[in-house]
Amino acid sequence: MLLLAILLLTGQIGGKPINGGNPTPGTPQPEPPNVADRVTATGCVQLASKKDGKPAAVDGNTVIDSRYVLTAAGDAGKITYRLEAIESQLSPFVGAKVEITGEKKPKDVLLVEFVQKLAPTCKA
Repeated sequence: MLLLAILLLTGQIGGKPINGGNPTPGTPQPEPPNVADRVTATGCVQLASKKDGKPAAVDGNTVIDSRYVLTAAGDAGKITYRLEAIESQLSPFVGAKVEITGEKKPKDVLLVEFVQKLAPTCKA
């Protein structure tokens, strides 16, 4: 009876044990975030100024850092971060005062991990 149960169970899982943690073999997995580079900034989310005056085509599934900026008050005055995220992560917060937590990258780019709305407008 036990042998029959083992054979049935082995047949269900294909008979091969699962090795490793990569759910998509052959696809490189991203590096884990560096906790030392994590920052939290409070400020106003705005659309970035356009270089040629034309709206850029937006792919809602692509992470970009050229569409939104966060102007935040820091120790050395105002800091403007370019926000790296997908469109749906930031579009609801344009014009709002928010707190954003993310990984700071070179050239004042902030890879957005969490967004919390603090006020419906930046004036609040």
